[in-house]
Amino acid sequence: MFSQTETVALAEHQEFDVTPHLTDLLKLSSARHDHLCPRQVLGVRMGLAGLAAIGLEAPMPHKAALVIIETDGCFADGIEVATGATVGHRTLRVNDLGKIAATFADVKTGRAVRLAPRTGVRESALHYAPQVKKKYYAQFKAYQIMPENELFDYQEVQLEPDLKTLLSRPGVRSKCTQCGEEIINERQVYKNGIRLCRSCAGNSYYRP
Repeated sequence: MFSQTETVALAEHQEFDVTPHLTDLLKLSSARHDHLCPRQVLGVRMGLAGLAAIGLEAPMPHKAALVIIETDGCFADGIEVATGATVGHRTLRVNDLGKIAATFADVKTGRAVRLAPRTGVRESALHYAPQVKKKYYAQFKAYQIMPENELFDYQEVQLEPDLKTLLSRPGVRSKCTQCGEEIINERQVYKNGIRLCRSCAGNSYYRP
C-alpha cells in the first residue's frame, strides 16, 4: 500500500511507461483514498475500458451510462475517478457481490457489458514486472501496463431488472401500507395486492 506522497513519486517514475492520463487518474484516486493500491489501479483501468466497450469516452457525458459495481472500497474509488459516475447523480450503483467487477450500461441504447479481471490475472501480472520481488508491488505496477484484453474478461449482459426499471422516473412517489414511509424511484412491491416497501416485504438489511 502506497502513501499519497509515494504514489506521486511512483506515478511519475519513467519506468512505469504509463500514459499521462492514467497517471493523473491514479493521483486523483490516491488523493481521495490517502493511498494507492492494486485494486484502485484495477478500478481506474476497468472504468476506462468499460466505457470504451459501450462506445463512450471517459469521463462519461452527463448521465450517459449506468455503472454497477460489485463491491465497495478501494476499487470503487478507481471506478469513480475514471468514469465520473457517482451515487449522487444516480449513475453509480453498488450491488455487493464481493467481486472486483462492474457492468457498464449505455442509457441511450441499453447495451450493457460486464468486466471482471481475467482468471489468473495476479499470476499473469508477475510476468510484466519480473524485476519486482514482492507480488503486491509487482501487481501494482503490472496492472498499469497490461493490455486490457489480458487484464479483463468482457461479457455482453442483460440487466435484471431492465435498465428502464433501474433508472425509474423522477418525481414518482408512493407510500408503504405497513410502515407508512415514503417510497421513491418506484421501488415498491406488492404482496396480495398490498403496496409495501422492500423492507416490510421481507427484503431488508436491518430489523427493529
